[in-house]
Amino acid sequence: MKVVSVVLLSLICCSSAFAIGHSQSYKYKRLGSDLDAQTRPEPGTAMMGGGADLDEAFRWLCGKGHNGDFLILRAMGKDDYNKYVNKVCQMNSVATLIIPNRKAADDPKVAKIIRLATVIFIAGGDQSRYVNFWKGTAVEEAINNHVIAGKPIGGTSAGLAILGQFVYGSMDDKSGDADLTSQEVLANPYAQRVTLVRDFLKVPGLENILTDSHFVKRDRMGRSLGFLARIVADGWSTAPREIAVDEKSALLVEVDGRAKVVGSGGGAYFLQVTGPPEVCKSGQPLTLRNVPAYHAPTGATFDIRGWNGEGGEAYSISVEAGQIHSSRGGNAVY
Repeated sequence: MKVVSVVLLSLICCSSAFAIGHSQSYKYKRLGSDLDAQTRPEPGTAMMGGGADLDEAFRWLCGKGHNGDFLILRAMGKDDYNKYVNKVCQMNSVATLIIPNRKAADDPKVAKIIRLATVIFIAGGDQSRYVNFWKGTAVEEAINNHVIAGKPIGGTSAGLAILGQFVYGSMDDKSGDADLTSQEVLANPYAQRVTLVRDFLKVPGLENILTDSHFVKRDRMGRSLGFLARIVADGWSTAPREIAVDEKSALLVEVDGRAKVVGSGGGAYFLQVTGPPEVCKSGQPLTLRNVPAYHAPTGATFDIRGWNGEGGEAYSISVEAGQIHSSRGGNAVY
């Protein structure tokens, strides 16, 4: 009995050790062919605002991949997207790669999986995990090499929020951080929760741009203006821009910078700061005047390189002592 007990105890200890090790490593699940496709993908960026997934946006992204291998990247979560993408698109394979910590993000096997993918899609969640777990690792390098090679990329919600050169890093995921509101940022652009990051991913065409999602649904105009003012005040850029996409909408960007808006949501918004903020200091409400804005609804187009659009509406927004005003009249910022 003692021998049996020792053996059982050893098995339990080994099993526990395996479970712990597995929980600390990456997870990879793939549907379709085990052999990677040999295709010639086209560059393009699918910027999805969150909420319900848009079949049209995924088909566009898959089309850029020419039936190659579609890879979903996550820091946490499950492989739910595998069945969805496999149903919407005809790809050689669809896989989910979950990279939950920095150790996994520096695993050569993880970098190789990303390197062999034809299409990369970054799922939603908490962008602080992407920044904290992936920035400065082999995963960051592999994603950047992917887009430099002319392969398509997309993201939704937090996955969209990390595509631009400038990123709201969110709080550490352990803090239980609630959504940062526009009122908080307008009242104090240097509040502790306003964490900005730059030069994480290097997606062509999104240089000097802040990206955000859930824009109208979660009333993020005010915090966006605060972020842009901070970018100027901190000396990162004299004229930063923003692309913000609402829920149930997507912006599909071609390699030449021309983009179209699809979906049933509130569309996409384009902002650019053209002068320094009058007041952007710690503990003081923001004052930032005459920010050109452009709203592109479904069906509208926008040229990111030329920074002009068709089928939408141009207007301007100002913030005075933390209060937003619009050339549309009053507080009509959307």
